[in-house]
Amino acid sequence: MRAHSKWRWHLDEIFVKINGEAHYLCRAVDHVGEVLESYVTKRRSRKAALKFLRKAMKRHGHPHILVTDKLRSYGAAMKEIGNEQRQETGRWLNNRAENSHLPFR
Repeated sequence: MRAHSKWRWHLDEIFVKINGEAHYLCRAVDHVGEVLESYVTKRRSRKAALKFLRKAMKRHGHPHILVTDKLRSYGAAMKEIGNEQRQETGRWLNNRAENSHLPFR
């Protein structure tokens, strides 16, 4: 674990097909662009976001800032964890995570 990976995380999901079924690949990317954590789920719900966030935070620690898209499940999960004041959403703030999906596509 690197010390600076706790500074700023970008969270994003991408739609993928696995064996013909729709799934969502969620990723946490640090501010340098390295993928910290990946998680595959069938739903984009609060429960799935909460499980993904807890898994990532257990392995890499709590970040100072979480940049997400405006998906409401992230906000609900962060409210339950207690990180809602650390969440940032914006029009182009999450481009770092979007660019991490390009090699996968």
